[in-house]
Amino acid sequence: MAELNGNPATLDDLQALALTNYGHFTSMRIEEGTIRGLSLHLDRLVRDCRIVFGVELDRERTLSYIRKAVHGIGGVAGLRVTLFDPALDMGRPSDAKDPHVLVNLRPAGSMPPPPLTAKTFTFTRDNAEVKHIGLHPQLRLRRDAQLAGFDDAVFIEQDGRISEGGTWNLGFVDQSGTVIWPDAPVLPGTTMLLLRSLDAPKQITAPVRLADVPNMAAAFATNTTVGVRTVSALDDVKFPQDHPVLAALRDAYVSIPGERL
Repeated sequence: MAELNGNPATLDDLQALALTNYGHFTSMRIEEGTIRGLSLHLDRLVRDCRIVFGVELDRERTLSYIRKAVHGIGGVAGLRVTLFDPALDMGRPSDAKDPHVLVNLRPAGSMPPPPLTAKTFTFTRDNAEVKHIGLHPQLRLRRDAQLAGFDDAVFIEQDGRISEGGTWNLGFVDQSGTVIWPDAPVLPGTTMLLLRSLDAPKQITAPVRLADVPNMAAAFATNTTVGVRTVSALDDVKFPQDHPVLAALRDAYVSIPGERL
């Protein structure tokens, strides 16, 4: 199901999105009519709309489109909100100042999914702070990782700092049990932000390089779809599939109440 500005989306409506691939989005998980971090998702849409289109997004109208799309939906579902301008011309992207709101519903998997393995690549996402729809580089590296026998890709800056996963934030647990979020250009994921607001366990932000990885006690991925997901291998470094700090993060995350739509 897809709705554009509250109406069923047509093929013509989506043509500009398919052919120009210019816009931004956020993905959410609906659980019995609530969304964990809903305010953060709306904050992201408003912030990124300023960056991508140079205009102020009507927050309440956007929320009304989301409410309309999910009306009558029970249980758990995935929801993606994409902003793009159907009138965008590739020759004049500076004229694209009327972003429309596309809402898609899809099935949601169980949380958390099984542990994943990741292969590192030297790469920096363009406009790393924006959740934009230019996903080709990430998906290309995810494909390369999978062809090499891994599940996904992890990115490393030119200066050697580890940053983030293909479409998720990456965290580590050191030998003392402290959570370390890599200090590098990353998307400020809503799940990461919610976890960082917790009083426990102890959390810091610090540079992490490949040479530091073998000394870590555990690693994990976070995003709205997976919650807190164990990373069981990064290149040839193996991590336990379970760790007390990851269990504590997972329990704390699912206990965060969702915001009612």
